[in-house]
Amino acid sequence: MKQLPLADPGVPDHRSPARYLLWVARGQSRTLVGGMAFGILWMGAQAFIPAILGRAIDEGVAARDGDRLLQWTAVLFAVGVVQAMAGIMRHRFAVTNWLSAAYRTVQVVTRKSADLGATLPKNLATGEVVSIGAGDLAYIGNLMEISARFTGAIMAFVVVASILLSTSTTLGLVVLIGVPVMLFCLGPMLRPLHRRQSAQRDAVGELNSLGSDIVAGLRVLRGIGGEESFSRRYRRESQQVRQAGVKVARIQSVLDAAQVLLPGVFVVLVVGIGAHFALRGELSAGSLVAFYGYATFLVLPLRTATEFANQLMRGLVAARRVIRVLSLSPDITDPAEPVRLPDGGDLVDPVSGIRVRDGQLTAIVAVEPDVYDELADRLGRYDDTSEVRYGGVTLASATREDVRSRILVSDTGSQLFTGTLRRELDPDNRRTDDELMAAMRTASAEDVLVALADGLDSEVEEKGRSFSGGQRQRLVLVRALLADPSVLVLVEPTSAVDAHTEARIADRLREHRAERTTVVLTASPLLLDRVDEVIFVAAGRVVATGKHRALLETEPLYRRTVTRQTEEQEVLT
Repeated sequence: MKQLPLADPGVPDHRSPARYLLWVARGQSRTLVGGMAFGILWMGAQAFIPAILGRAIDEGVAARDGDRLLQWTAVLFAVGVVQAMAGIMRHRFAVTNWLSAAYRTVQVVTRKSADLGATLPKNLATGEVVSIGAGDLAYIGNLMEISARFTGAIMAFVVVASILLSTSTTLGLVVLIGVPVMLFCLGPMLRPLHRRQSAQRDAVGELNSLGSDIVAGLRVLRGIGGEESFSRRYRRESQQVRQAGVKVARIQSVLDAAQVLLPGVFVVLVVGIGAHFALRGELSAGSLVAFYGYATFLVLPLRTATEFANQLMRGLVAARRVIRVLSLSPDITDPAEPVRLPDGGDLVDPVSGIRVRDGQLTAIVAVEPDVYDELADRLGRYDDTSEVRYGGVTLASATREDVRSRILVSDTGSQLFTGTLRRELDPDNRRTDDELMAAMRTASAEDVLVALADGLDSEVEEKGRSFSGGQRQRLVLVRALLADPSVLVLVEPTSAVDAHTEARIADRLREHRAERTTVVLTASPLLLDRVDEVIFVAAGRVVATGKHRALLETEPLYRRTVTRQTEEQEVLT
């Protein structure tokens, strides 16, 4: 049995939607070939049934020969068994092909999203990425699944046409010419269907993005009274999606009706011609029954062919959205000849003049609080223009993986994900319960654990919405502490907790991170009073360094900045 997800999904070809689909097909070529083989056997067995029935009628019933009738009955039973077994295996391969294509697409998109990082939301809306997982991967899976049936349909058509030509040249030519003509009649509807499906997928992506924005900012919307405005906008966008769906349904309904009407007309034509030949004595009763069976059977290959064309259009639309993600390039790239970062050393930013000393707990205070994220991005090399050095080596000269393994940035945008709390805090399952509890104590998060019925094995809801803002912030801090990087950069790690909890975290953080470098970007006096050194930044440059209390006495601007922070906290409280 094939193991999913795949250990290595491979490197996708994203030069065009067609090339991507071919890449997916090559990646599961064995199961596709297996599905096609059983598809040919399954549909081929069906193709021989009318011929067997015709021979049974002519040689058994019409000739009143019981032995021949029994023989052809046995043959019919054997073919039926082969068809049933082939159908079971074809279905198993079809499910495998669907899942393989879907998993491969999910894996390459997820891997690319992780590689892009902050680049992804800058270039694509959330809803567009969500649409890939919600629908597009299903269309790609459907295309791989129907490929086996489509191959079987082609072979069945060839078999039937050959049998008909050997029996009646006229009827054989009618089938050989008539089926392609019917497909040609359906062709003109596929291109406008493709355009309308593309427009519908774009509209759905935009609606998903709007829905994500509304959910994420619902609390803010309520605060400013903007719920009704966004509600009207969402209703308007919903109607546009509905209208796009109706346009798709209109042409899809015509296509579906044509798939029934045209084969029906074709069956009538073939049976009429066959009956005419039978009346003239050119066809036996058994041959006429066989021809009728073939004409009815050919409806299945025809519908399969048109379904394949329809799924191909949908697959191309879905692949276009996938390669839109895969074709993006991250803002941060690895150097051509990377060097390895040292195991330790000072973290130095020449642009701002910040020097974080190795093994110390350092705080950075900025006059402009909105620069904290910018400073953190530079220190963690999330800014490609960063000239920050670690142990004398420029971060830009090392790979992103090397930088991330040594420097961890935990900012205010960090999120919790679904799953058990244990898996959320320790994704790689590397930490013992004692280590987990030590980190929980440092972050003063024991009360969060006590409130959960199953403790560390409790389920975390999406984005941790069952927790308060302070609880989420402390759990994010726990996760950062358990990662245990050489350099830990924390942006406003206690902004959502009360003063007593913040004091406990400040007291315990130094002990937990002893002899490792920790940077805290904050203006909280409780934290500043407990660090080894405070670096004060104004207008993007370091203007003073020292102990918190000394800076309060010698730097009026520093004092005003810290006091402002205290006053804002009191107002919020």
